[in-house]
Amino acid sequence: MTQNIDPNSDPRLWGDVETITTAEEYKKSLMGRNLRVFLMGEQIEEPTEHPLIRPSVNAMAATYELAVEEEEIGTVHSPMADTRINRFLHIAGSAGDLVDKARMQHALGQKTGTCFQRCVGLDALNALHSVSYEIDESQGTHYHERFLAFLKVLQKRNQVIGGAMTDAKGDRSLAPHEQADPDLYLHVSKSTDNGVYISGAKLHQTGCINSHWLMVMPTLRLGEKDKAYAFVGAVPAHASGITYIYGRQSSDTRCLEPGTIDQGNAEYAGQEAMIIFEDVFVPWDHVFMNGEFEFAAMLVERFTTYHRCSYVCKSGVGNVLIGAAAEIAEMNGVENASHIKDKIVEMVHLNETIRSGALASAHEAKPMKSGVYLNNDLLANVCKQNVTRFPYEISRLAQDIAGGLMVTMPSEQDLRNSEIGHLVSKYLVGRTNTKLEDRMRILRLIENMTLGRNAVGYLTESLHGAGSPQAQRIQIARGADLQGKKAAARRLSGIKD
Repeated sequence: MTQNIDPNSDPRLWGDVETITTAEEYKKSLMGRNLRVFLMGEQIEEPTEHPLIRPSVNAMAATYELAVEEEEIGTVHSPMADTRINRFLHIAGSAGDLVDKARMQHALGQKTGTCFQRCVGLDALNALHSVSYEIDESQGTHYHERFLAFLKVLQKRNQVIGGAMTDAKGDRSLAPHEQADPDLYLHVSKSTDNGVYISGAKLHQTGCINSHWLMVMPTLRLGEKDKAYAFVGAVPAHASGITYIYGRQSSDTRCLEPGTIDQGNAEYAGQEAMIIFEDVFVPWDHVFMNGEFEFAAMLVERFTTYHRCSYVCKSGVGNVLIGAAAEIAEMNGVENASHIKDKIVEMVHLNETIRSGALASAHEAKPMKSGVYLNNDLLANVCKQNVTRFPYEISRLAQDIAGGLMVTMPSEQDLRNSEIGHLVSKYLVGRTNTKLEDRMRILRLIENMTLGRNAVGYLTESLHGAGSPQAQRIQIARGADLQGKKAAARRLSGIKD
């Protein structure tokens, strides 16, 4: 039976606990929460200790490491909490804040070589800051006040909030209220004096098992008959009624094999899961939209404007892949070939084009009514449109430079085998003075990033994350100002209006 528990009374979240400061404190905070997690058909007792999940915990923990090791980029002063906080919990008070956010994400992409899983939550907080303010202004509600109270404690505790936006959607030709099964879009199933209950599912949710909180949001524009689906609220990740079904990733079971060479990136990985909500209770203090369907599109569009710029992280990841391509070229003895040099230059050019779009969008940010700054929408969508294409070409060039051995190479177990290991060493030799193990590790890293586990975040997520490519093209068309461009052409050509 679902229990009506007020998360404010939970000592693991808002009680007398110390603020999380270090990566180790963060990892400890995830333990003993009794999350209901299934992976490959089995329920996992302590998910963050599972070898398939641990690399994604390490990637999230890197956001805490950065805040300690590089305070200027990883932290920022919060007027709300009146202290320095992790930048992943900060509300952008200027265009400069968004520029620094992009620089932090770029740095973490390079640090981990994968998705570090905190951008959705950060972008949800910033989008909700302005939308809750404007709902209150229009409807006389008190969502913004509730939101600020929640955020202030979140900042002081330095906890992770994940975003939960993408619904199952069912028949995409039908609105949420028209679906045969109402749970195909998350919705309010019941209201009480103390709060509401929500049911449904969210798919592809990045870092949800590694988060302390989930910010549940609508996924698309809604009509009046979809009021029950116009819901935004903060839910503890371990709330009663939540089930997580962990998503598979290409070559993810390599971490169960002996050694680390064949994993490619043995320390870091991303994480996605399906989240099932079965009458999950949310107290009114943590409800920030409830039936205001007119504002669902505004929330989605502002969130995606922030989030499409957050894909600057792929340029940090791209730096790792470029470095790996340059390394293997040298190990193979072809680094001075003109066509190899040209391919690496093209990789850098494409990668820096992604980064420049995100930075330009941040520099062009404007303030909303609530005071939060929002990225330039047109440039954000141009940035994300480039992300749907350029990592694929960068990956193709990396595979070109690496050669076929990247996907046909014998395993680490073969290398360590007493009977055949010397044969592997004899015939996989590269340039003189290059260690064979080092060459194998670089090849496996390229495989990992372009075909394996971290290709999930670098390629497929680049294509479909924050809206698939056509979504960006729609926004680019809206912001293109063709009439203004035509007017400039008419004026310069001497046409008189």
